[in-house]
Amino acid sequence: MTRNLRTALLAALGVCTMTGVGFASVPLYRIFCEATGLDGTTQRGVRAPGSTGHKITIAFDSNVSPKLAWKFAPERRADVVDIGGRDMAFFTATNLSKEPLTGTASFNVTPSVAGKYFTKIQCFCFTQQTLKPGETVRMPVLFYVDPAILNDPDAKDVEEITLSYTFYPAEGGNPTS
Repeated sequence: MTRNLRTALLAALGVCTMTGVGFASVPLYRIFCEATGLDGTTQRGVRAPGSTGHKITIAFDSNVSPKLAWKFAPERRADVVDIGGRDMAFFTATNLSKEPLTGTASFNVTPSVAGKYFTKIQCFCFTQQTLKPGETVRMPVLFYVDPAILNDPDAKDVEEITLSYTFYPAEGGNPTS
């Protein structure tokens, strides 16, 4: 094998490797964030472990992309919940347009250290939402705060966790059934 051919093959291998890493980076980063709570990424769970008797305030924030003609807001701006206990919050969304619109919600938690302790059991943010013209829907989120937050020295000063959602038009913009 000539030196030039070997160099060309190594360069091609390098390009292929970097392309693969580029495509894999987004899902790998998402998995990493879900596992660590990085950037306020919440966890997914099946059931709450049970109340500890400690309380924490959960604030709710809502936003809508200017490209989506919806009104979206929490029914309550804040709630005091038992750490470890299951709780539910409701948000309402209204389609302000004259056509069906499909949206998808992104979410995060602040402070970011609380992300790994905020666990959603059920959430409207797990699926796309289609609203008919003028339709208003109530959307629940079922969640708990993991009692492990009480043992984390980095989270010892956390008295309030803000759960924030932003609705965007779903990719493709076509309503789903």
